[in-house]
Amino acid sequence: MATDADAPGAVTLRDRIASGALKTAEVAETHIARIEALEPDLRAWAWFDADHVRRQAEALDRMRGTGRPVGPLHGVPVGLKDIIDTAGIPTENGAAADRGRVPLEDAALVARLKSAGALILGKTVTTELAFMAPPETRNPHDADRTPGGSSSGSAAAVAAGMTPLAVGTQTAGSVIRPASFCGTVGFKPTRGAISTAGVLRQSPSLDTPGVFARTPREAALLADVLLADMRGDMPVPPPGLLATLEAGVPLPPVFAVLRPPHWDRAAPGTGAALDELTEALGEQAFTFELPPLFDEAEGIRRRINLAEMARNYLHYGRKGGLSDGMADALKEGGAILASDYIAALDWPDVLNTALDEVFARCDAILCPAAPGPAPTRDSTGDPVFNGLWTLCGTPAVSVPILEVDGLPLGVQLIGPRGGDGRLLRTVQWLYDWVDEAQEESA
Repeated sequence: MATDADAPGAVTLRDRIASGALKTAEVAETHIARIEALEPDLRAWAWFDADHVRRQAEALDRMRGTGRPVGPLHGVPVGLKDIIDTAGIPTENGAAADRGRVPLEDAALVARLKSAGALILGKTVTTELAFMAPPETRNPHDADRTPGGSSSGSAAAVAAGMTPLAVGTQTAGSVIRPASFCGTVGFKPTRGAISTAGVLRQSPSLDTPGVFARTPREAALLADVLLADMRGDMPVPPPGLLATLEAGVPLPPVFAVLRPPHWDRAAPGTGAALDELTEALGEQAFTFELPPLFDEAEGIRRRINLAEMARNYLHYGRKGGLSDGMADALKEGGAILASDYIAALDWPDVLNTALDEVFARCDAILCPAAPGPAPTRDSTGDPVFNGLWTLCGTPAVSVPILEVDGLPLGVQLIGPRGGDGRLLRTVQWLYDWVDEAQEESA
């Protein structure tokens, strides 16, 4: 096992660097050493250059030495999924056709990280074009199992203590599922909350940048920096997620517990783990079922995904060199009728109208973040419990509080569109409640 529960978290690092008790150069050396020790086996990084990290650290320490105000992530290490453009640093999208590609400009979210003083450690492994082909990255809990996809390296690197924070993206379940498999916190905000400018366009109706961290508080810290002042057809969460989280909940939250559509694909131990948590929550939890209409949501999400991917990846198909799974997906997407695609785009509003009735009765919907623990490395796992929330554009968080067969399994909490702050506050309550219960039983 390559996980490191004792490594300082992002909030601790931020505070110690800001106070002058710790230099960014020291932080850099600690993380360089851990990456160099673990990377040969874990394979979480698509690009890593220790000297590049050191040069950044020296520049950040010089700035800190001037006495000028520092940003909210000054000196805090962050890993970036290798579909996020970085000026002067390779961004190869996990694709043979993009080998050697070096962007001239940073993605919008990278510019925000740099303005906040983040220490960019490198680029984390993604699956081929952020789709389903299994990567070389190992799960830190069991090298024979997948870390999930497509944000494989981001989840594995945080779980292994290589970096306290990382950025990924989700189009089906590519933040929540890897977080569940690797035992980290994964946060997919409301769609549109974080700019996708400079991020590989797979399916613009679904693509959503998200974050990985060890705790909900640290996820909120990173997300606050990334939130863009976006306006469009989606509600946008206000800034100050960390402040909202730290304010605490006025009353104990209520959870609507769900066995999501396609429950027949859940592993045997998943239902028992969910039932145990529900029973422990007592009167703070109630169970419910979604209308049959929701059973079609994953098929609708896939239709949108493949149709848009066929358009946006057309040049990759022409170049060739794709995996069989990717080539088949592009062929399937290209065969989708325009009328069926356009009709599919109407579904999120319909589904969210039904969900509003549930959110009126609870603080968050609660369900497993994956059908079970990480499967073997010949797949990236099943995103079936995540795709519904990606289609709806709702915020979702995976919290590592369940265990099945000795492996982590995340609890997924979902809030209404634009309700990211309230959701994170509720997640923090659950996280602390589980911690207290474990301490009492120890």
